[in-house]
Amino acid sequence: MSHHPEASASSLDGTSVDQRFAFDYRQIGALAVDQRWSTWGNCQPLSRGPQPWPDWVITDDAAVDTELGVLKTGKEADVFLLERSAPLDDRSVVLAAKRYRDSTHRTFHRNTAYTDGRKLPKKGGREARAMAKSTTFGKSVAAGSWAWAEWESLVRFHRAGLPVPYPVQVDGTEILMELVLGDDGTPAPRLAATRPRPELLASLWSQVYDAVSGLAALGCVHGDLSAYNLLVAGERLVMIDLPQTIDLFGNPHGMEMLQRDCTNVAAWFRARGLDVDGEELFGEVVARAV
Repeated sequence: MSHHPEASASSLDGTSVDQRFAFDYRQIGALAVDQRWSTWGNCQPLSRGPQPWPDWVITDDAAVDTELGVLKTGKEADVFLLERSAPLDDRSVVLAAKRYRDSTHRTFHRNTAYTDGRKLPKKGGREARAMAKSTTFGKSVAAGSWAWAEWESLVRFHRAGLPVPYPVQVDGTEILMELVLGDDGTPAPRLAATRPRPELLASLWSQVYDAVSGLAALGCVHGDLSAYNLLVAGERLVMIDLPQTIDLFGNPHGMEMLQRDCTNVAAWFRARGLDVDGEELFGEVVARAV
């Protein structure tokens, strides 16, 4: 806010501006090439994370986003490290910024098994026509639809108490979310990159059971669950990569994908010496969900 609350000035259209409600961006100075003004103010209420917002979420319109580099590259999206700072009160937080590529730049193309039963742009509408013709706009719509699908899953699962990163905001093809950290304060490793001791291995498997069961209780399936999209934050397991989440009962492939999720993740644990059975997990989860 301005440091001169009694002052007033004229805007570009000649109207009077009350300086108590005007922020003077000159207090911060010019932004560097790797910076931008916070996009929080661009987002509608449904594009912001569940309330109450955690204390570390910065909602200041004068905040600045600074690119810190790439955290992970993927077949359809890349995850960047982004620092959001509020210069006036000296607060900052590092977030994970997941940015979806359009179909031209993706190396993975999802088939209809993932989209069966999912709400898509209205048939015959401008967005649907653009997607069918693969125009530049259509490719952007398609990328945005995957970002929105993941956003909705993150919000729903977080509200249900499932182990997912807190979703901060979604803006077009970019999702900002909590950066999950390990005990040493660095980004949490994927399960596939860890070698847990026996006690932790058993605990992590128990958490997998709870997470898959929790999804099924909501009528959902991860759809691509493996040791590569589970993070290990100390002794806590966190699910990531959720754009392909499908309806367990509304999608004709739901049960098949749930079975695949169970067997895939069980194979990793079994290879590390834990006596588990993916088919048994599948049967128990289905029994609890129906």
